[in-house]
Amino acid sequence: MGSGQVTDWQGKNVTVAGLGVSGIPAAKVLHGLGAKVTVVNDGDDARARAQAAELEALGIAVRLGDGATLPEGTELVVTAPGWKPDKPLFTAAREAGVDIWGDVELAWRLRGPDAAPWLAVTGTNGKTTTVQMLAEILKAAGLRTAAVGNIGVSLLDAVLGEEQYDVLAVELSSYQLHWAPSLRAHSAAVLNLAPDHLDWHGSMEAYAADKGRIYEGNRVACVYNVADKATEDLVREADVEEGCRAIGFTLGAPAPSQLGVVDGILVDRAFVENRQKSAQELAEVSDVNPPAPHNIANALAAAALARAFGVHPKAVRDGLRAFTPDAHRIAHVADVAGVSYVDDSKATNTHAAEASLAAYESIVWIAGGLAKGAVFEELVAKSAGHLRAAVLMGADRALIREALARHAPEVPVVDLDRTDTGAMLAAVQEAQRLARPGDTVLLAPACASMDMFANYNQRGDAFAEAVRELGAGA
Repeated sequence: MGSGQVTDWQGKNVTVAGLGVSGIPAAKVLHGLGAKVTVVNDGDDARARAQAAELEALGIAVRLGDGATLPEGTELVVTAPGWKPDKPLFTAAREAGVDIWGDVELAWRLRGPDAAPWLAVTGTNGKTTTVQMLAEILKAAGLRTAAVGNIGVSLLDAVLGEEQYDVLAVELSSYQLHWAPSLRAHSAAVLNLAPDHLDWHGSMEAYAADKGRIYEGNRVACVYNVADKATEDLVREADVEEGCRAIGFTLGAPAPSQLGVVDGILVDRAFVENRQKSAQELAEVSDVNPPAPHNIANALAAAALARAFGVHPKAVRDGLRAFTPDAHRIAHVADVAGVSYVDDSKATNTHAAEASLAAYESIVWIAGGLAKGAVFEELVAKSAGHLRAAVLMGADRALIREALARHAPEVPVVDLDRTDTGAMLAAVQEAQRLARPGDTVLLAPACASMDMFANYNQRGDAFAEAVRELGAGA
């Protein structure tokens, strides 16, 4: 199973690790290609048994409650992206000389000879928004495209489905990149790098290295964030095709080979005839929704990838105007008694919360949840000047409380010692009590949600519901 296309799957023994959103489609696709597929899964609950029954009806073997043992005769492992690299299954595979691929690698290997090129995006924060913006820009240029990968259409469906694409806008997580050794994008962007998922990768260096894989073999452009030197370092370290260029994006005025902002205009000094002396207008800052600083950065990264693909400037403007952000991303919920309530439940780490807190002048901050190994000192130190007060909830709220005590001792803090379903309403009521007209009550937890909620969507919905209750009583 070298690095070339695999054409003959007939009878190959493939082990699929994980019954999840990527594992089940991978098992079905491989089975359809004639491989002998065995799915292994750690869990053995009612849901897993129902999924297993569906696969077994197709003739796919499933082993529940045993994700550690490598099935006899395995020639390839295809893993769900979330499985940690140090799992015994992978140790056994490496010792046996068996390749381990993720769903992205599988999709890459199954592409046809005339497959659409990939414009790929990774980063700690902003990936989904940037890929959605990119897809809108490509559509505005009249290209057949889709937002795929970690969002939207599954990569396997995009690669193997009936639909023909000119180009794909691909969101890739650090997990997916870890398991995608032969991926080679047309152009790619790393939006930013901040500590995240360190419990999975083991170290910041390993996390950065996995993100940096997205640049390997790029043909046209490696897009990096001028304000985040670590992203530029990854470009320098990447082995790219001859002629591939490093393209920066910045919220300031761009240097040659960069995109940036001048007098409220997004401009391109990278993909123009005379980049030493001229710049191309692309769009106005007001065309970006919402025009918060980190979102303008997302728009510039999307524009850079689209321009690398040869898209006309007008399509950049039209695509950005057509873009609407997902729910729970700096979503304005309501104004109650002169106070604005904003749901950024998607801010599940400190880097995302920092960007959110920077977007408003005076904030009552609702935060807390599962820290995932994060520390909050830098976030609080940078954001202290914006804080009217803080309301903390969730399992690891003490870490944020301690950071506030050290770096913002004058900011009033309410510590909600509860994790029941009514906690969010209590948090919003406390925030209302602390807020003054003109303030923003901002849900930007800087933590994951799974201690109290199924996911960040449910947490954001609970916030919006609590705000509606306030409004009803106002």
